[in-house]
This record gives sequence, structure tokens and C-alpha cells, in this order.
Amino acid sequence: MTLSKTLFSSVRDWLPDNLYLTIWHRRRIGRFPRLRNPMTFNEKILRRCLEPDPRYGDLSDKLKVRDYVADKIGSGYLVPLVAEPGAFTREVFDALPQAFVMKANHGSGFVHVVRDKRETSFEKLDAMAQRWLTTDFYAVARERHYRTIERRIFFEQLLIGEDGKIPPDLKFHVFNKQSGEPKIFILVITDRFGEPRGDMYDADWNLLDIGMGHYPRSPVPAPRPANLEALVSIARTLASDFGFVRVDLYDAKDTIYFGELTFTPGAGMFALHPDKVDYEWGSLM
Repeated sequence: MTLSKTLFSSVRDWLPDNLYLTIWHRRRIGRFPRLRNPMTFNEKILRRCLEPDPRYGDLSDKLKVRDYVADKIGSGYLVPLVAEPGAFTREVFDALPQAFVMKANHGSGFVHVVRDKRETSFEKLDAMAQRWLTTDFYAVARERHYRTIERRIFFEQLLIGEDGKIPPDLKFHVFNKQSGEPKIFILVITDRFGEPRGDMYDADWNLLDIGMGHYPRSPVPAPRPANLEALVSIARTLASDFGFVRVDLYDAKDTIYFGELTFTPGAGMFALHPDKVDYEWGSLM
């Protein structure tokens, strides 16, 4: 670890949010952000981190957002809940089915897939749950709307595709304009729990020469979903109240499920390749 990294790590918790985000943006994107007059996509996401819409908190809560989704498109698109306990106990664990997904509602990355409950234990999952519940997700990247979320552990049905694998994450980046059709970019993350790949498509499933974050491209483009029009329609409906939001969906055996709404993707620190895309997306917001 270099001296600069060591120094930053030692003082990061004491830095004000705007300075913290400025330093991290410089390290990840390669330039200092213009927070007062943002131009790029990532700069505008940074501003959202610092000045979030009051609606973002509840809609980033993976449990509370279910009511919004049910009202917008119907509860049939929600991944079935297996358990939503007030506390994770051995009795809750014993009542869980053979396969499930454990999640926390207050941030990103709090996901653990259990394909066979016999291969884990209450103690192992409880230790993981406690780590998640004691993690202040706001402190990770200073996304202020996460501060208002009451932390919970919950369990969902495990989704499996026709190939027996967990279906890809379909991340619809929806930019709504004052007039005309929204602009949509679809980031497809395959093999999320193995060797993740990330590929960008437009709303007609044309592969784009756009990279995002750390995801390497796939050697072969993903096949066009048979229900692409329905997926796009659902993403547009769920995004209709906002200038921009990322709508995550799953397509499991031709059944569409909602994943989450994300208002600050990557906390404004996901590099876009080529760099001009950062400016092009910024102009859409």
C-alpha cells in the first residue's frame, strides 16, 4: 500500500462527505469532479449522493420498495418472500426451505445464495447477518439516502433459469426527457456469483461499445430476451417518476421479476468506457 493510500485510509472516516467523494472520484474516474456545476453522469450522481431526493430512502429500501412496485406494476412481479423476520433466530432458520437467498435491505452487496441448506448452518448465516446489520452503508460511499433505512434481514425464493443457473441481472438505465421517448441502456451482468461479465445494450438489444465499472466484456453477446418488449415496458413504468433511475429486473424462465431501484449507481464512481460516454450520459440527465 502506498503512502497516499495509507494516509487516506487513516483519515477517511473523518473526512466530510464532499471531500471524501471528491477524492474517491479522482482515484476511480481520473479527474476531480465539478460538484457545483456537474456535467458528467458520474458528477451528477455524486450530487445525488450529497443532495438526495427525499423519496430515495424508502425506494432504496429493498423491503419498502415492494409496495411501490406492487402499486406501479402489480405484486406478481415481486420475488416471493420466504421470510421477513423481526430477528433472525434458529427457529427462523429451521423453517426456511432447502434453497433460498438471504439479503439485507439497506445497501448493495448484501446477498447470499443458499442452494442447499444442508451445506450451511444457522451459526454461519447468523454471523453473516450480524456483519451486514452492523454495516452503516452510508459510510461506505456517503450515499446519504441510505442513512434513513431501518436495517432488516429477509429471505427470498431462489430464482433459477432454464439452464439451472441464477438468471443474469438486467440493469435498465432509464433517462427520462421532458418530451419524447426515454433513453435506455441495458447493462447485462452474467454469472454474478462466479466470473461476472458486463455488456451494454440499447433498448432494441443492439450490443454497444460501452464498458462500465470493472466488468470485463463477454466473448459472445447474450441472446435477445424473448420478452424484451415487456422488460423495457416494465422498466419505463417503474422509472416514470424520475429523471433518471436504474431499474434492475430478472428474466427467469420467461417470468419477469423486479430486483431493485438504484438512484446513485456506483456512488458516482463507475468509470464509463470510452470516457466520452460519461459526458453523453450526463447530458441526458
